[in-house]
Amino acid sequence: MPTATDELSIVFHALADPTRRGMLERLSRGDATVGELGAPFAMSGPAVSQHLRVLEKAKLVERRTRAQWRVCSLSQEPLDEAAAWVERNRREWHGRFDQLDAVLAEPEAEAEESGR
Repeated sequence: MPTATDELSIVFHALADPTRRGMLERLSRGDATVGELGAPFAMSGPAVSQHLRVLEKAKLVERRTRAQWRVCSLSQEPLDEAAAWVERNRREWHGRFDQLDAVLAEPEAEAEESGR
């Protein structure tokens, strides 16, 4: 299966992994070093870095050097864009379900009227 390259797909791919979501939750409370982000997870340093690369590719995390530490911070904009996409589509899906409910209710209403 080919890998999607549009920004929204890259964000959803990054969010699909529970470890990366955990890292983002930690960063929602403030900046953290790479070591701090990896501490709650039983994984090697290279594995932590690999997860961070996915988050950076999705532009969800920015890494910078502060003295000898690599500090990460959360970038809110891609999350806001993903949330806006979900909300737009949620409204459309609910509208379609409402239309389906109305269509399905028609035979019931007709049956009730003919039964009178």
